[in-house]
Amino acid sequence: MPEVDGGRFPAKRTVGETVTVEADIFTDGHDALAAILRHRHQSSPTWTETPMTPLVNDRWRAEFPVTELGSYVFTIEGWVDPFETWSRQLAKRVQAGQDIAVELEVGARMLEQAAAKANGAAADAARLTAVAKSLRGTAAPAIDGEVGRLMRRYTDRSLATVYAREVEVLVEAAKARFSTWYELFPRSVGKFPDVERLLPNIARMGFDVLYFPPIHPIGRTHRKGANNRPATSGEPGSPWAIGSEEGGHKAVSSDLGTLEDFRHLVQSAAKQGIDVALDIAFQCSPDQPYTREHPEWFKHRPDGSIQYAENPPKKYEDIYPFDFETEHWRELWQELLSIVLYWAEQGVRIFRVDNPHTKPFTFWEWLIGEVRRIHPDVVMLSEAFTRPKVMYRLAKAGFSQSYTYFAWRNTAYELYQYFTELAQPPIREFFRPNLWPNTPD
Repeated sequence: MPEVDGGRFPAKRTVGETVTVEADIFTDGHDALAAILRHRHQSSPTWTETPMTPLVNDRWRAEFPVTELGSYVFTIEGWVDPFETWSRQLAKRVQAGQDIAVELEVGARMLEQAAAKANGAAADAARLTAVAKSLRGTAAPAIDGEVGRLMRRYTDRSLATVYAREVEVLVEAAKARFSTWYELFPRSVGKFPDVERLLPNIARMGFDVLYFPPIHPIGRTHRKGANNRPATSGEPGSPWAIGSEEGGHKAVSSDLGTLEDFRHLVQSAAKQGIDVALDIAFQCSPDQPYTREHPEWFKHRPDGSIQYAENPPKKYEDIYPFDFETEHWRELWQELLSIVLYWAEQGVRIFRVDNPHTKPFTFWEWLIGEVRRIHPDVVMLSEAFTRPKVMYRLAKAGFSQSYTYFAWRNTAYELYQYFTELAQPPIREFFRPNLWPNTPD
C-alpha cells in the first residue's frame, strides 16, 4: 500500500508530498526480520533504500518524499536478520545466566564476515573488526546500536525476498491535488482583452484556475439556441458544437479575439497566479473541416449522412461525435493528441475534458500518457457524471481530478458518507475530487 489494482495503475501524489508505504512482512519460526523500501524516480537508474519500521501484527512502514514530476517506482525487500536474531537470543541467555562463550564466537564470526563485505569503507570495516575482537570477552558491544546499523548495511541479502512488482507512483503538479476554479464564458464579457481586465478581481476572490468552455469557432448548421431549440437570430450557438469555416479545434473564434490575444491572456493570468484551463471536447459541428477531410472518422447512417449525437429522446443535430471504432482509429487518435499538444504549446497546462466516459478507457490511458511524456505538468480534469465505477476507472486511466456527486449530496449525513467514501483506500490513492457546486446550465 499504496497499490492500485495490484499495481495495474499508479497511485497518485503531487510534488512535495510523502509516499507512505505499508506492507505485511513475516516469516516462519522466530527469526528476526529486516526490510527496506527501495524507491527511485523513473529517470534515475539508482535505487534509494529506506529501512522499514515494524508496527504491529507483522505490518511494516517506511516513507519517501517525491520532489520531481513524473513517475516514481518502489518495491520492498525483506530478509531474515541473523545478527539481530543472534543479539536477541544472546540477551535472553545472559539474563538466564547461561554459558555464552560459543554464542560470542558465533557473533564474532558474523562481525568478521560483515567487515569483509565493507569494501571501500575502511572505517566501517575497522569498527566491525574491533567489535569482533572485543566480543570474545563481553556481550556489551554486540547490542550497541551503531554496530547493529553497520551489520544491517553489510548483511548477506542473497536469500532476501523481493516484492514481485515495482509499484508506480505518478507525481503531478500541486494544482492536481487542490485548485479553485472560476468558470467564465468569454462571450459573456466580450473578448479576451476584456477577460484580462477581470483577472485581478478573480485572483482576489481566491481562484487560481480560470476555466473557459470551448473557445473555438461554432458551427452554423443546425445551430442550437436555448434549451436545445433551433437558434434564433443573434444566438451564438453551443460552444461545444466545434468548428466552422473559420477552423476547428486548433482555432480561436474571431468573436473572442485572436490567438495572440489568447496567449497574452494566459501570460497575464500567470502573473496573477492563475492558470487558464481549456475545455477539450472531442466532437464536431457539421461544419468542422474534419467532416470533409476525414469522413472516415465518423459513423454514417444508411442514407450516407453522418450520425449526429443523441441521448434519447434528446437529439443534438449540431454535434457529430467521433467514431472511436473506426478502422482508421490510429490516425484519429494521433490527431486528437495533437489538439491537446497544440494548446499545451500555447501555454495551457490544465484541461477539463468533456464527457470522457463516452470514449474508450484505453484511448485516455494512451493520450494522457503521451501528453505527460512531453508536458509532465499538465493537469487533466474528468467531467464525467456517470456511475462510480466508471468515474474511478477514468481516474485510474490518468485523469488528475474528477467531477463528483457533490452537487447532489445535500444533507450532513449524505456529505459525511460521501466524503468518507472518497477518503478511504484504495479510492484516495487514485481519485481526486473536484467539488463543482453546479453546472453551467
